[in-house]
Amino acid sequence: MFIVIEGIDGTGKSTQAKRLAEYLEAKGQTVVSSFEPTDGPWGTLLRNSAETGRLSPEEELETFIKDRREHVSKKIAPALAQGKIVILDRYYFSTMAYQGARGFDPTEIRKKNEAFAPVPDLLLILDLDLDKALSRIGGRGAGTNEFERRENLSRCREIFLSLASESFVRIIDTDKSPDEVTESIIAALPTSTCGQQ
Repeated sequence: MFIVIEGIDGTGKSTQAKRLAEYLEAKGQTVVSSFEPTDGPWGTLLRNSAETGRLSPEEELETFIKDRREHVSKKIAPALAQGKIVILDRYYFSTMAYQGARGFDPTEIRKKNEAFAPVPDLLLILDLDLDKALSRIGGRGAGTNEFERRENLSRCREIFLSLASESFVRIIDTDKSPDEVTESIIAALPTSTCGQQ
């Protein structure tokens, strides 16, 4: 089972990915948790660019794809082949959103990624009103970085929500307590994933 958690900044993705992994492990599942950009060389370059100034649109897109190719081959595909549950905090849908906001065609980005990257069994899109998301980002005690500007996040949210009609996608409202969000995520899981027979 391959589960991806997506959404704009400030929706609580990292918190919920961790909670979901803990829940499934408590049910006896073997879980591999990861995130993108990764801690590898390409991912580190992307993370640093958020603070020091973004790469050119073309270079940024290519760097995301290089990072993802390495992630798929070294971590995601082997874990899935071993029958483990993989939970990812961000994946190529973020590239569709954030690079789509820079002018690239999200559909073309998706095609390019799905040529080598497995499609998740379940895509959880955590959604929150833009003002509330920005207030949460500001509450972290740091200024917004290059990926977190209002006009950028507004377009990203539109792109994420455009996926809502797809069969493997669930939109999760995060304008509630973390416990309530976790309950909504667990309710979206297939019964078999929870270790129930």
